[in-house]
Amino acid sequence: MGRSANEKRNGAPLIHGAGDLPSVTVDDYNMGLRSGDGFLGDRANKFAFQEKLDAWRKRVRKGGEDPLGKTPTCDLSKKQIDAFLLGDDKEAAALVMGAVDEFAGELAGVLEKFLQQKSWKNTERVVIGGGFRGSAIGELAIARAMVLLKAEGLKIELAPIVHHPDEAGLIGAAHLMPAWMLKGHRAILAIDIGGTNVRVGIVELRLKEEADLSKARVWKSDIWRHANDRPTRSATIERLIAMIDKLVAKADKAGLAPAPVIGVACPGAINADGSILRGGQNLPGGNWESEHFNLPVALKEAIPQIGEEETFVIMHNDAVVQGLSQIPFMQDVSDWGILTIGTGLGNAHFSNKAENCEPS
Repeated sequence: MGRSANEKRNGAPLIHGAGDLPSVTVDDYNMGLRSGDGFLGDRANKFAFQEKLDAWRKRVRKGGEDPLGKTPTCDLSKKQIDAFLLGDDKEAAALVMGAVDEFAGELAGVLEKFLQQKSWKNTERVVIGGGFRGSAIGELAIARAMVLLKAEGLKIELAPIVHHPDEAGLIGAAHLMPAWMLKGHRAILAIDIGGTNVRVGIVELRLKEEADLSKARVWKSDIWRHANDRPTRSATIERLIAMIDKLVAKADKAGLAPAPVIGVACPGAINADGSILRGGQNLPGGNWESEHFNLPVALKEAIPQIGEEETFVIMHNDAVVQGLSQIPFMQDVSDWGILTIGTGLGNAHFSNKAENCEPS
């Protein structure tokens, strides 16, 4: 690309985990608020919902049969639970509704605590992402939590993230890049690493349709559920490189010619050099926070070029990257946040910049 990773042009410096991004300022992220003996977010993640649903099932069994059957709660998929909620068996639907209502109360309580923090004080809207959002139970819980907050007199809007959560974590990577890095290219490579899955995707920018990336989409993607394999860290990187090579080859064959940049979403607090300060304990193989390991460096060493140009890798927290996918749809507010409900509760808060930093 002919430019240093630390060069500053047209705005934000190009560093990992940056607070100063092309279109927004990241006010805060990965905030670990505590509640009693644990983290506040543990009250509103997918395991918290499972616990509430399981408790309701146990109570119902005291007076008769469980309308959800004999499958353990932890083995019920979101699709199966959605089917109970939306199905003809009203007793099953009512049971699921009980868990949704209790979970929504916890989510509202967690949000209320976030809104009391200095960095979240002026929040006008909060988007909800993560795997739980991609379900009927999740969307109902989001709406119910907003009703509860409004009933307490809090003027806040909650909304499900626009893109499917699996794709938002890839599309948001395009917003890590300043306009000059995207100009003249049709696509970029994006990676979303989580405690259960690794996703790699080719994000088609579609800048000619909308310069603000509102029309960006995931052209093709590959997913590896590493939780089933329990790989070492080095085996994870090897598999990740193979996924990247495969997708880049497909994109080249289709004439997309991805830009020589890789955007990475990863749990935890990210240092400016790309190392993980904290929060990477659930990543496959462990020891991702080691001072001797740097994921962006490892990726660049394995993939020194994309096309005929030097590869540039930039990484940020996964909740931040999901939130960035929402930028084109948040131009009617100034201060906004995101919560991602999954194995944990990710969080980030943003302030829109006044200047126009759209890719052109």
